[in-house]
Amino acid sequence: MDDHHKRVIETALLCAQEPLTVNDISRLFVEDMANSDIEDVLLELQREWQDGGMELAHIATGWRFQSRLSMREYLDRLTPEKPPRYSRAVMETLAIIAYRQPVTRGEIEEIRGVAVSTNVMKQLEDRDWVEVIGHKETIGRPGLYATTKKFLDDLSLPNLQSLPMLEDAAPMAAAAQLGQAVMEFDPTATVETVVELDENGQEIISIDFEEAIEITEETAKEITEDAIEEVPPESEEKPDQSK
Repeated sequence: MDDHHKRVIETALLCAQEPLTVNDISRLFVEDMANSDIEDVLLELQREWQDGGMELAHIATGWRFQSRLSMREYLDRLTPEKPPRYSRAVMETLAIIAYRQPVTRGEIEEIRGVAVSTNVMKQLEDRDWVEVIGHKETIGRPGLYATTKKFLDDLSLPNLQSLPMLEDAAPMAAAAQLGQAVMEFDPTATVETVVELDENGQEIISIDFEEAIEITEETAKEITEDAIEEVPPESEEKPDQSK
């Protein structure tokens, strides 16, 4: 494919409001283009932009240009909005769904050791990060939760296999580690977390999806261990074991 075709693809990606798939890109041209040729051009564009302020990322719903971490402090001055806030319970629940999907609400409660409130699930569904994809064939036919493509797009991931690997741990420690991992991965993640306490002393997680962080596995482990030691136990009710 010649330079003209490459420039057309590059321009389309820069102007697109949504990620473009290979099939979308093929419609740019009257003549037939092999998918392999288009993919070669996309990889070439990735290399050409590797030293720029923008990068071409391959995410779940296609390809898109996005700003790099090094541009964060400058772009923040244009959008000084406060990031949305989610409790630790929300992030742990999201992480369990991401790694154990499909999973029922009861299974989430079993892993976390505490009941999952309706508000927690509502926040995740309102954000369009999780959805019910079916029902488990058991008593009551509980819903099976899984993450959505928007969840992957918001975290700049092409698929679930790109989630960071986790070490085995006790249920509560594993849930905390999962929550930390979902919020802090490299190199293309678009998440920044800030831990603080509200007026009741409960931990709040602030997340800005216009920013990115880089973190090694060792640093993630240290942060998780510190959080487990320092954060007081949650005041949620234990699930009713008699049910």
